[in-house]
This record gives sequence, structure tokens and C-alpha cells, in this order.
Amino acid sequence: MILEKKAKIYIAGHKGLVGSAIVRKLQSEGYKNLLFGERKKTDLTRQGDVEYFFRKEKPDYVFLAAAKVGGILANNSYPADFIRDNLLIQNNVIESAYKNNVKKLLFPGSSCIYPKHAPQPLKESSLLSGPLEPTNEWYAIAKIAGIKMCQAYRKQYGFNAISVMPTNLYGPGDNFDLETSHVLPALMRKFHEAVEKGAKEVTIWGTGNPRREFLHVDDLADALLFLMKNYESEKIINVGTGSDISIRELAQLVKNITGFQGNLIFDSAKPDGTPKKLLDNSYISSLGWQAKIPLKEGIKSTYDWYRQNCN
Repeated sequence: MILEKKAKIYIAGHKGLVGSAIVRKLQSEGYKNLLFGERKKTDLTRQGDVEYFFRKEKPDYVFLAAAKVGGILANNSYPADFIRDNLLIQNNVIESAYKNNVKKLLFPGSSCIYPKHAPQPLKESSLLSGPLEPTNEWYAIAKIAGIKMCQAYRKQYGFNAISVMPTNLYGPGDNFDLETSHVLPALMRKFHEAVEKGAKEVTIWGTGNPRREFLHVDDLADALLFLMKNYESEKIINVGTGSDISIRELAQLVKNITGFQGNLIFDSAKPDGTPKKLLDNSYISSLGWQAKIPLKEGIKSTYDWYRQNCN
């Protein structure tokens, strides 16, 4: 489909990691008619706020990048917040988009909602084929509901909604809070502060053995725009790099980039989460899309961003 340059495009969650990357990508491609809902005026968990925004602004396309996200600690600590807020956001935005004749909506899920022990690499068909990872099941159930809502609205109403499954993300604008962040930004902050304090060791959650795939958020934004233009199906579609790395190897890579000279201590008493999580990217590759930013280069540029903005 042709995504007109003059089209009104709403990026829900435009200040977040994914949303801000989508904004950068759209602006670089010459899209200027972008819509943002400021949280003080448009609380996406409040149905009335969302309905008013859609009636007033009448967007043509929607990237639903708004979500409550976090790592293992945050998911374990605030399960009610994760399931409630994500369900409310999804329900309100998808319903209002349909009611106000949005031409197409893109809903990002997450690779962490696949079953904990699904065969690797993870195929799109693995969704709902087994038990979830217990440490993030509330978030996962909410995101699965969002995917199913998109499929249901397509089936019942013919609403053009697609669902995308990104792998682990990182990049400028990430969350570096040690209590709520994901593993990569948490490692960057830990090593950065260890260097500043002259610490002799850094403790890392888990054994270091789990393997994860990491995609730079600017690559994701490129993929999302590509899919908004080129993908029309109720089936979910994976977006990743096609390669993974152990947490131990990742920690060593971040250690080298930050210049930390001390020792790494792995706290095996803390949970590891899913043992391995690598996406099967053959579907999106067959459509002609590939990730471009190498992991080392992406971590280095993200760490440079963090040093400039960490205060």
C-alpha cells in the first residue's frame, strides 16, 4: 500500500523507546503530519481521553507503540500494573481507531510472549503452544490479548490491523532504571557507575548462560515502516536479527565498551528467565527486510547517548 506523505500518522507512545524511533524514521522519510497525544491531555488508559483524541484528530494510520514495559524485577514486582495498563491502552486505542475509520493500525507485541520452552528459533506458529515464562506472564497475557484483538477486529469488522513480534530492543531513549529496565540498559548503567566509583566488581543477575537476541530500535522502526507499507495479514510476523548472544558474552562486550576493568560476579540465586530466545526471521526476510546495525556498533552508540543524557 502507498503511505501518503501527507497522511495523518498517530504514534501512540511517541516519547518511549519504540515510539521515538518511529518518529525519527518517519521524519527522515519526509512524513511531517505526525500526531502525538501528550499524556497530560490524553491518558491512554482512560477511554474518554482516547475517544476524544481520535474524534478530534482523525488519524489515517496508527503505530500503537504505547505500552507498560520492564524487565524481570519490574514484572515480578508490579504484575497488576502490567496486565491492567496494557489491556486498557490496547482496548482503548484499537477500538477508537476502528470507530474513526483509521486505514491501518500496527500493533507491536514482543518475543517474550512466546512459550518459555518453545522450539528455537521461535516461529510465529509457536504462539500459545505452551506455558509462558512465569516472571512476565501478566505482560505476556496482555500483549497476546492485543494481538487477538487485532485479529478479531479484522475478522469481524474488516479492520486493517497487523501485529508484529520484535525481539529484545535497545537504543537511544531506553529505560536505564535498574529496577525497571531490561538487561542491556541495566548492564550499561551498572558498568558506567562502576567505572565512575572505581568499583572492583559488578554483580549480574543469573548464571549468565541464557541467550538473547538484540535488535537496535532504529532497525525496528525501519522494519515497522516497511511492514506498514508492505504487509497485509492477520498473521503475526517476527522482527529480529537472526543471531543471539549469551548474557555472559553480552556483559563482557558492555564491560569492554564502557572501559570497566574489574571482575564480573554472576548471582545464580537470581532468576535467569527463558533459557534461550531467538526469533525465526525467515518470514520477514522473504519480504525483503533485514536488520542493518551490528550489535557492537549499536551498543557503542547507545552508550554514547547514555553518557550524554544520563543526568
